[in-house]
Amino acid sequence: MTASAGFVSALVVVGIFVLLLVGLAILASRLPPGLLHDLVALLPDCLVAIKRLRRDPRVPRSAKIAVVCAGLWMVSPIDLIPDVIPVIGWLDDVVVVAVALRYAGRRCPRDVLLEAWPGDPQLIERLLGPR
Repeated sequence: MTASAGFVSALVVVGIFVLLLVGLAILASRLPPGLLHDLVALLPDCLVAIKRLRRDPRVPRSAKIAVVCAGLWMVSPIDLIPDVIPVIGWLDDVVVVAVALRYAGRRCPRDVLLEAWPGDPQLIERLLGPR
């Protein structure tokens, strides 16, 4: 593969990802309030919060490393369960990301998480659980 073909492939992947985020934002704005609406709105809000927390000096380094490792796991071609297996193939990725986000969320001060969260404060409060 030439360098230009690799660059074009990367642009296509980024374009598809941006379209996915836009589609999720549109879907979230049209769904009635409830669990499905919250789930669709969760991904863009998580990505914005991660971007904000990445630069925040109050976030422990271990939390940042956990999130980076989860991101690398997602893009890695090596999987415990191959992604070609329907539904179950994505299970290892979902579990790794969920565990990494939970770990990072427990290491990060609650007020910092609430400050970085761009979405509905009640949603992040439900995700974090009781104090």
